[in-house]
Amino acid sequence: MGINHEPSRYTSRPLSGNGKTKVQLKGPWTESQVSEFCANARYPLRLAAVGKDGFPRVVSVWYLADGLEFFCVSHRESQLVRLLAANERVGFEVAPNEPPYHGVRGQGTAALSPLGDRETLDRLIDRYLGDAQSSVASWLLSRKAEEVVIQITPSRLFSWDYRERMSDVGRDV
Repeated sequence: MGINHEPSRYTSRPLSGNGKTKVQLKGPWTESQVSEFCANARYPLRLAAVGKDGFPRVVSVWYLADGLEFFCVSHRESQLVRLLAANERVGFEVAPNEPPYHGVRGQGTAALSPLGDRETLDRLIDRYLGDAQSSVASWLLSRKAEEVVIQITPSRLFSWDYRERMSDVGRDV
């Protein structure tokens, strides 16, 4: 993927998003570069939900990207689902842990809905595990009727890309 750090493109621009809301994009990447990165990256999405005490709770979750929206799955009794049911506002990040650093972070809202017959969990297992032949995949699928889809709709997206300036540090994963 040809994403380069270009300081002159550090501008704020409105995007179409899901057609319902406007998304503000800041950073060196275009909308299509952000979408491409999120669709192809296999890093977990770090999702911050607001606790009752007003402090964020950060949870790493598997995700699927559809344009600028993200889809995750969690158990209906999880603390994450309880927090999102109480407050839909979220922050999130998709990025590697190792240098050179690059990625996407943002803010938006989360909507919850029953998994039902949707293939979201199956697709997440394929994306992150390769197939359903592991004990963790079997365990997740055994709870499928109790899972909830978390749909994240960004209102702000921020990209950053330090790969060029950090070309002699770490490796691009």
